[in-house]
Amino acid sequence: MGRIFKTKWFSRAARKARINDAELRQAIQEAEKGQASDLGGGVFKKRLNKNQHRSIILMKGRGHWIYAYLFAKKDRENIDDSELLAFRVLADLYALKTDADLKAELEAGELMEISNEPT
Repeated sequence: MGRIFKTKWFSRAARKARINDAELRQAIQEAEKGQASDLGGGVFKKRLNKNQHRSIILMKGRGHWIYAYLFAKKDRENIDDSELLAFRVLADLYALKTDADLKAELEAGELMEISNEPT
């Protein structure tokens, strides 16, 4: 399994939805087995929180997974085409990031890393 990250925005949204890192780690393990909707261009949609929420996960390049967006199923069914395009562009940008870039974002608090180890 590659490294798993969540954006600062996603971290806040997940906390409000009471979605913990263990569930996010499990969801990535399922996504790696093909148990997520592949929206193309390194963008995946995965159900979380007993099917109450949907997450948008970016995966490109070196196999890093980045949780980028979270929404409640009751609030909306899906992202629209313009949002999907923006997430594909963002996935491409993350694919270009170096380890130093990721480290800088971690230090700035813009990204948080989710441990691959069970807690």
